Amino acid sequence: MKLSLIVQNIKCAGCAKTITTKLSELDNIKEVMVDVNSGTVSFESKNVESTQRLRDSLKAMGYPTVDAKNGLGDRAKSFLSCAAGRMMKE
Repeated sequence: MKLSLIVQNIKCAGCAKTITTKLSELDNIKEVMVDVNSGTVSFESKNVESTQRLRDSLKAMGYPTVDAKNGLGDRAKSFLSCAAGRMMKE
């Protein structure tokens, strides 16, 4: 099933690259795409458990969904994830 989530703290292409790279490594998740302007993460998921793992992974990277708490720790993690994405090689 094709799904989209609106995510907090996405600021730039570095954020998008980190999110795309990390989420593409998850089992049963494919075709991860990030729209920085709308803060949307789109993906193909095989089941509900995979989707929940994806949400948990986003939160762990500092990009909680809009329905989740966005604390100072999440915002700090998103800055680190963003910097890591900027340093990744193509």
